[in-house]
Amino acid sequence: MTPGALAGVDGCKAGWIAVHREQGASPSVAVFPTFQLLLDALPDATIAVDMPIGLPDFSSRGGRGPEALVRPLLGARQSSVFAIPSRAALYADTADFTTVEAWYAAHRRASEVAMATSDPPRGVSIQAFGIFAKIREIDALLIAWPDLRSRIFESHPEVAFCRLNGGAAMMLPKKIKGAVNPAGMEERKALLCRHGYEKSFLDQAPPRGAASDDFLDAAAMMLIAGRIAGGEARPSPDPPLTDRFGIPVAIWA
Repeated sequence: MTPGALAGVDGCKAGWIAVHREQGASPSVAVFPTFQLLLDALPDATIAVDMPIGLPDFSSRGGRGPEALVRPLLGARQSSVFAIPSRAALYADTADFTTVEAWYAAHRRASEVAMATSDPPRGVSIQAFGIFAKIREIDALLIAWPDLRSRIFESHPEVAFCRLNGGAAMMLPKKIKGAVNPAGMEERKALLCRHGYEKSFLDQAPPRGAASDDFLDAAAMMLIAGRIAGGEARPSPDPPLTDRFGIPVAIWA
């Protein structure tokens, strides 16, 4: 099967960054403020996105299931795969936060709900809480439009880089203490170039509202979208689990 339109997507400060291409064309990059606008712009694309899809009613040790399966592949990079709490915790507070105090209060509420819906009891990391709104954005679309489930797939950048690198995890971190690590970025760019990207494309400044690591992650996601469309990608677990709404739960690479 020849892949058609493809998109690799990552969350970013301004919304969502997508590296996408039509069949036979060169890739391009764009930022969309909402996932719905991204879907409107790329109506037929197979999409691989770095965002958890499919939410548990109850969270067990290690996460939903996919996380525990892919972490051992990543060696020193495995901390990049963090567990997602229950659906109730994700929806515990859906307000738009206007103050830092309100944000921290909402984090505490989500943690309380997460503790009550997990075994062993586990709160919510600040890192995970920071992407709750984006997880809900995709979740709402997949609940409302089940047909989207056949073209929107969860992946994970470090799992993608590992799979694209013949099963060997990246040696260097992308970031050190929150700052981009140039050597880690170059390691990933070299791998992406081996899979068909032009170095000049990867070296360009990312669009406004996205960081350079978001851009590289989206570029890796597009390669996974191609593997999915071409029947080469594999889900972890295989076959995927499903959540209460029938949404597949798996990390593809």
